[in-house]
Amino acid sequence: MAYPSNDLNFSGKDLHLHYICCILLFNLLFADTATLVSNLLLYFLAFLGLRISYYVCGPLILLSVFTITISPLTLAVMSFERFVAVCYPLRHAAIFTMRSLSIIIALVWSFSFIHILIRVFMLLYVFTTISLDLHMNDFCSMEAMFFTPIFNDFEEAYSSILFLSVGVVIFASYIGVALVARSASTDKASARKALQTLLLHLIQLSLILTSTLSSTIITASARGVGRLTLIRIYNVCFVCLTILPRCLSALIYGLRDQTIRPALRQNLCCRLRCSLL
Repeated sequence: MAYPSNDLNFSGKDLHLHYICCILLFNLLFADTATLVSNLLLYFLAFLGLRISYYVCGPLILLSVFTITISPLTLAVMSFERFVAVCYPLRHAAIFTMRSLSIIIALVWSFSFIHILIRVFMLLYVFTTISLDLHMNDFCSMEAMFFTPIFNDFEEAYSSILFLSVGVVIFASYIGVALVARSASTDKASARKALQTLLLHLIQLSLILTSTLSSTIITASARGVGRLTLIRIYNVCFVCLTILPRCLSALIYGLRDQTIRPALRQNLCCRLRCSLL
């Protein structure tokens, strides 16, 4: 992100921008880390071949779904913050105060919580209308838990609205900053960094969007392939569409942060040298 330089001569404005960016970045990386941990736990349960009950699998699946929504919403907030910082620099401190930022983050988490509540009510409706064995016949996964067509329809509608809305916010912020960057009175370096950051947000949103395709690919493949092939497809989707995008998110944003970059480079280079020796 477009952080201020890592020196001791921070102005009050630079410090405020830095704190706002760090808080939003922490919220994004915390959500991605929680998603990774919950998905890794589900993967290890499937790898060990443990068959658990629906009542145990349900909370694990809902936890992984809960944090997925937070990342794109946080990207939308980060994009709007960059737009205000470049286009309305004098109003940035008044708009993005610590109180308003706390309210925005609370709204992001509340929106995700409402999404989970809807899924919980849908699960309760399905379990009361369909008689099921308490223990699952397959390993715990989103496809095994949300098996009725109503879940697929809801997921398609929800994901389409969510990613379309976030994409519009990021793209509109990019266009606004690009127009302001043409002005002679605008700080060209700051505007250029903001444009690069917004472009990075679009790429990150695309990576998160690809992770939602994992369930669609697995569901479609299950109809025409054997179990062994399906497990291989599941492993590929898990690594490429679930793990990789969120690992890249932490690495890319960490390298762009000028306060984290030196320590991150030093640790990576040190471990690389040790592995080569």
